[in-house]
Amino acid sequence: MNRTAVVQIPEDQLDRVATRFIKAASGFNSQITIARDGHCINAKSLLGFLSLMRDHGEVALTAEGPDAGEALEALTDILDRK
Repeated sequence: MNRTAVVQIPEDQLDRVATRFIKAASGFNSQITIARDGHCINAKSLLGFLSLMRDHGEVALTAEGPDAGEALEALTDILDRK
């Protein structure tokens, strides 16, 4: 399953959003990845998340597993919040 999210996380909120995102992603059994500009990372990796989310713009989330749909919905909601 795939979803697209538009990332517009203010720099002063990046650490807080990253913590919330990683905690949520880690709660799912599915394998979840985030891709942007040819780079793909494990969505449960804090360092990977921080490296891709410093810039604003569109990212693609992919999930495979028993709770993939639920995972993508929850994680997209976190990224789309302003």
